[in-house]
Amino acid sequence: ITAGSRTSRVQLMSSLFPKKQLKQNPERISITFQPQVMETNGTRCGELILSYGRVEKVLIGGVLTMLTLSTICGNLLVVISVCFVKKLRQPSNYLIVSLAVADLSVALAVMPFVSITDLIGGQWIFGQVFCNVFIAMDVMCCTASIMTLCVISIDRYLGITKPLTYPVRQNGCCMAKMVVSVWLLSASITLPPLFGWAQNVNDGRVCLISQDFGYTVYSTAVAFYIPMSVMLIMYYRIYRAAKLSAAKHTITGFPREGEHRGGATASVEGTEVEEECSTRVSRLLKTGEHHQRRKRKNQSIFKREQKAAATLGIVVGAFSFCWLPFFLVSTARPFVCGVECSCVPLWLERTLLWLGYANSLINPFIYAFFNRDLRTTYSNLLRCRYRNINRKLSAAGMHEALKLVEKPDADV
Repeated sequence: ITAGSRTSRVQLMSSLFPKKQLKQNPERISITFQPQVMETNGTRCGELILSYGRVEKVLIGGVLTMLTLSTICGNLLVVISVCFVKKLRQPSNYLIVSLAVADLSVALAVMPFVSITDLIGGQWIFGQVFCNVFIAMDVMCCTASIMTLCVISIDRYLGITKPLTYPVRQNGCCMAKMVVSVWLLSASITLPPLFGWAQNVNDGRVCLISQDFGYTVYSTAVAFYIPMSVMLIMYYRIYRAAKLSAAKHTITGFPREGEHRGGATASVEGTEVEEECSTRVSRLLKTGEHHQRRKRKNQSIFKREQKAAATLGIVVGAFSFCWLPFFLVSTARPFVCGVECSCVPLWLERTLLWLGYANSLINPFIYAFFNRDLRTTYSNLLRCRYRNINRKLSAAGMHEALKLVEKPDADV
């Protein structure tokens, strides 16, 4: 016990061990099992500090270091790609850059301190003042990442449902305002503990976000539950739009406009004069071209809907898998443990926290998997082929456009 006499230690051990065992060697027992007890607002809260062996520290340190470095490299690739490649430097990618900056901030400003704390068993050694700064950075960066994912889902939905009007509104100024709004709202969650509404739990050993009931409900709702609900709604609507488009493309049995008119032309071929026949053939050719353009446009919209649904589905699934367990525990913790401390096992709390941080690692790779330009840029940057990246992207885009043009012609 931090400030107790021999009598208080013996009283505590008498409640934990049999009297016979206590008489044999009370001092030895007090050394082998010694929970850390912290003082918070005049009350005591036990927080068991974990103890790792050398092999365990090496394994845990290696895993956490690899996770941190991979998160830094992946998100740094996104920022460099969009900022230095001309074709990617467009308003539609501002949100992707904002997401990468948020995830990169988590890796640089949060993960190293959590790694060190975990390696020494969970004890906070960086002081009370920095504890508040650390919690503010952790909450703001993670919330900015989650809310940016939410805004991206809205952006994808509007791009699919309003393909003609939304690109006009999707200018640089509008996207910049959306990014600033996300960061300001994320920062607003960090302010209450700094200005007295809800004090963080910190005595020099444990650094824990405020467990105040009202603040817990507010912060978890704004940082997770509301964004997740919006993402699920957007995904359902995009999925439904893609499903309806797929149903339209599978309808068969209706004669094409060109084929119907071609049959009519063939039936009266013998009674038509040559000039009238040539006129109708010309009309048929124009009708066929119009039909091909319309079919090409419908296929383009259909592919865009399918791609958006697949991308957003994986994003929502990965996001929910990574963050849902952590926020469920965080929401329930003050109602189960009280507002003074955490009664959640430290190993479980840390595991769920790092599972949430893993979302910052996989985000860059999810978007690169569905974005050909990002994949090409990643490949060239990793192989140190910096020259002519824009030319390669343009050539690849032209090749894809030609494939889209040729495929409908073969179908018609």
